[in-house]
Amino acid sequence: MIQANEYNPNKVASPEMKLLYKSIKEDGYTMPIVTYYLGKKHWEIVDGFHRNRIDREYKDIKERTKGYLPITILDKPEDERIGSTIRHNRARGTHGIRPMSDIVMELVRSGWDDEKICDKLGMDLDEVIRLKQITGLKEAFMDHDFSKSWEEFEQKIEKEID
Repeated sequence: MIQANEYNPNKVASPEMKLLYKSIKEDGYTMPIVTYYLGKKHWEIVDGFHRNRIDREYKDIKERTKGYLPITILDKPEDERIGSTIRHNRARGTHGIRPMSDIVMELVRSGWDDEKICDKLGMDLDEVIRLKQITGLKEAFMDHDFSKSWEEFEQKIEKEID
């Protein structure tokens, strides 16, 4: 009844997945899987995709949990859930750069400005701008005021020539 989300840029390498399995085997689930209730007894993962995978892929864990997982439920709109996912990933120090640029663009399209992105995702402005640049989309910079210095320079040169 729990399914992955479409926006998580977090990837876990094989050695870390083995370590996660060992951790869950030896310590149990020490953190719940953060979810959003979609309705009709279905939940979408906000954080905990790989913990969920361990339960699905390892028979000994599934038998011990009887297929039940500890969850907590967030009741937020999708853009805020995306922010929650990124905060969880960044707090652990894992997230992908290319997918992050796509997520930043999705949040921009949802109406988030740079200040909100910085605040909600724990980024500094330089990082947000770099991620926007990766997308190559001019819409990423529509809310920016740019200097008119080149135009002023051209006008100054024209006056000097005249």
